[in-house]
Amino acid sequence: MVETWACMPVTGTGVFEWFGLHLNPAKRIEFLCGLLHMCQPLELRFLGSYLEDLARKDYHVLRDFEFRANSPSDLGMLTDVVDPVIRSKLLVCLSLLGSDSRECAGILFRILSHVNPALFYKNYDYPLPPFRDPHFALLFTMASLHPAFHFHQRQVLKINAQATVMSTKPTVAPLNSMLALANSHNFRLCSSAELVKGENKNIYIYR
Repeated sequence: MVETWACMPVTGTGVFEWFGLHLNPAKRIEFLCGLLHMCQPLELRFLGSYLEDLARKDYHVLRDFEFRANSPSDLGMLTDVVDPVIRSKLLVCLSLLGSDSRECAGILFRILSHVNPALFYKNYDYPLPPFRDPHFALLFTMASLHPAFHFHQRQVLKINAQATVMSTKPTVAPLNSMLALANSHNFRLCSSAELVKGENKNIYIYR
C-alpha cells in the first residue's frame, strides 16, 4: 500500500481517502498524533480552539460517560479484559480520560499491563490470530499516546501496541460494534460522507 500511494500525486482528496479507507482505527490515531507533533506552537493553539469548539457539541451527550471515565471507583471494576463489553468500555474511557487524571491512568495501566496478547489468544481460544485484533491494537495505541500516563507507562504500553499491530486492511466497523456493546446508546455513530466521495465509507465520528 505504501508503494502504491508513494507513486500517486499528493492531494487533499487523496489524503482524505487514504485516511478514511486505508487506515485501521489504531493507525488513524497514531497518524493524527504524529501530525500534531509536527505542528508549530501557534498552529497547535489554533487547532486546540478548533477542537474545543467541535467537542463542545457533544459535551452534554458525553458528560456522564466522561465522569465515569475519570472515576477511580468506576475504572476499578473494568478488570476483565476478556469480556468484550469491558474492552469496549475501556476504549470509551480512554477516549474521555482527562489529561491530568494520573490516578485513573494508573488504574488503567495496571489493567492493561496484565494483558499479554499472545497468552490471551492461547488461553481463551480467541477467534482472531495472535497480534491481529483491532480492539487490542486500538486500546494499547490510545493508552501509549495518552498524556495522562507517565512516560515509562507509555513506553510499556507502546511495546504491547506494537505486539498487536494489525494488517493494513480497513477495520473500522469493529470499533463501532465495541462502542455499541459499551451501552453507548447515547452515541450516534455516523460516516463522514463529505470526506470520501460522498459515500457511506469506513469513517467513524461523534455527532
